Amino acid sequence: MKRRLGRADLRAVPEARRALREMLESWERPEQSQIAELLTSELVTNALVHTDRDAVLTAEVGPRGLRVEVRDFVAQRPRPGTPSPHGTNGRGLVLVESLADAWGVRPHGVGKAVWFELGAHAA
Repeated sequence: MKRRLGRADLRAVPEARRALREMLESWERPEQSQIAELLTSELVTNALVHTDRDAVLTAEVGPRGLRVEVRDFVAQRPRPGTPSPHGTNGRGLVLVESLADAWGVRPHGVGKAVWFELGAHAA
């Protein structure tokens, strides 16, 4: 699956979740589908809110499991923060870090790609 996400268009978040859910209907690890949707939401939201640019969502299921990547056009690397106990933001990458089997950031052209994998270590 590959989707272009419009600049600062937060309507893309539920659309991305729905597209991922449809893609994962036949995935052999349904217990991880909700986690995948949550983490995808976080990456998409971060890209749209913190860059004020378009982004590209790519998701694929392969032999190593699910890999989701959100590419944007700003080179600044995101960092997991320490969210305030009463704040409503700042938890996205903390969730990705704690729930994904693997995740990272890689340079991509004029920007970066933030990715996660699920199911890579499942039998």
